[in-house]
Amino acid sequence: MNNNLGMPRDTAIDRRGFLKFAGASAAVATTGLAGCLGEENGNGNGDADEIDEFVVTQGEFVENADPNDHNATPYYNVFDQVYEPIFNVTGDGEIEERVVTDWEHPEDGVVSLTIRDDVLFHGGEELVASDVAYTINRQVDEDIGFPSDQVAGMTTIAEAEAEDDTTVLVEYEGAESLVEFQLANFGRAVNEEWVEGQDQPISDDMNGTGPYQLEEYEADVQAVYTRFDDYWGEEPPFETVRFNAAAESSSRVGALQTGESDLVVNVPPTDVETVDTEEGIEIRNVTSFRNIFLVMKSEIEPFDSQEFRQAMNYAVDNEGIINSVLGGFGQPMTQPIPEGLFGYNPDLDPYEQDQALAEELVEESGYAGEEITLQSMEGRYLNDAEVAQTAASQIDQLENVDCEIEIVPFDAISDAASEGPDFEEIPFYLIGWGNPTGDADYGLSPWFTSGGGQYNFVDEELDERLIESQQIDDEDEREATLQEINADIREEAPWVFLHLEESIYGVRDDLEWEPLQDESIYIDQMDL
Repeated sequence: MNNNLGMPRDTAIDRRGFLKFAGASAAVATTGLAGCLGEENGNGNGDADEIDEFVVTQGEFVENADPNDHNATPYYNVFDQVYEPIFNVTGDGEIEERVVTDWEHPEDGVVSLTIRDDVLFHGGEELVASDVAYTINRQVDEDIGFPSDQVAGMTTIAEAEAEDDTTVLVEYEGAESLVEFQLANFGRAVNEEWVEGQDQPISDDMNGTGPYQLEEYEADVQAVYTRFDDYWGEEPPFETVRFNAAAESSSRVGALQTGESDLVVNVPPTDVETVDTEEGIEIRNVTSFRNIFLVMKSEIEPFDSQEFRQAMNYAVDNEGIINSVLGGFGQPMTQPIPEGLFGYNPDLDPYEQDQALAEELVEESGYAGEEITLQSMEGRYLNDAEVAQTAASQIDQLENVDCEIEIVPFDAISDAASEGPDFEEIPFYLIGWGNPTGDADYGLSPWFTSGGGQYNFVDEELDERLIESQQIDDEDEREATLQEINADIREEAPWVFLHLEESIYGVRDDLEWEPLQDESIYIDQMDL
């Protein structure tokens, strides 16, 4: 479905520019949804208005309805049908107007945003500049909002203020282009008065300006939307949309096969051929900008030792995991960010499995005989539990390290990531990190600066270098600096670098939609 709003948040890669994608993933289950495709499982090409509802099924679902309380792609996909970004960004890395129609930098460290004057919230309130300023401040100022993981994506932004009803002044510290992309990715407008009248964080309602409005919300289970008739832009394709959650891949695939879901995420590689040859449904996949890795909190023994952390990298057979557990879907990681992002270093190689070297490094670390536990979720990423189990087993094969695996809820892992480098309860865990901004800063600063939302590795020099890199306006100089930082991080080995995730979707075959590298699912960009 094309429109005139600059809505295509497509994902062509320009390695020399700052790319942008709005982050998110979709969540869905199989609860009582017969008839999405109809009894014929969607064989006949149809009109979007002819189906009762369009259903998306994910492995994870958000536990409350607050758009600023989360920083995970499946959660954003639930919110992004209701809350829309203030900017769009094209696949060429160009900023386009949306809720914001004009922007300029009147002085160093200030960007002025002009807001559309015809935008309504679903509750009937008119969007004004103070709402946009409040949206930004709620994320970066705990006195206005609450500690939000989204601050990880707003690293250059200090505060925002409404100059009048249609003008917002945003103060920032960093490169002009970087602040624009941060605003584009994380600036989902909320209504100040409405938000202040809700529980904090918001528990069970939504009030955005997007093409769909919330009709029903059940935490950790489902969200149902209908078209918003007073939407300022083009009418979206489906009258009713439902997002559900199903952690088990077999449930998601089954929902697609029975017609209970129209789009499912993370189809296991073992089911790809079956789905792709079945009538009425097919596989669509794309290599995402999400890297999968094992975090080792640097303030917790034995992960305070660089030798031990390097040993964990040499213990794991990254290529083997891709080939065996992921069916060849994936690419080995060499650094914290994937190829195609600004600041990626093309001269780095993956760690290759060398268990003899790993054992030597463990001895050098002084932690021989250590017992560790790798914790992982199940259902959030492609074959995540199996990936973690295999990695833990390979580490356990070392003569001088014992490693066990424990499966815990995704929320526990997500919380551990934001608890800091000295959080002892979960010091070693599998997680994924997408990069919707197309810039290395979002893959680095949240994890390696003390103000980052996922700060797990203490290195004051690295912290300072990353902050300094945000201030560099010269593109070539900034790129070279980020490449050097990536090389040094690989050597420090704060993570076990695993792989770049392949996004594998099962969809009805008459759906006009191509998957995005940032894993976002925008219903308003689909059609039948």
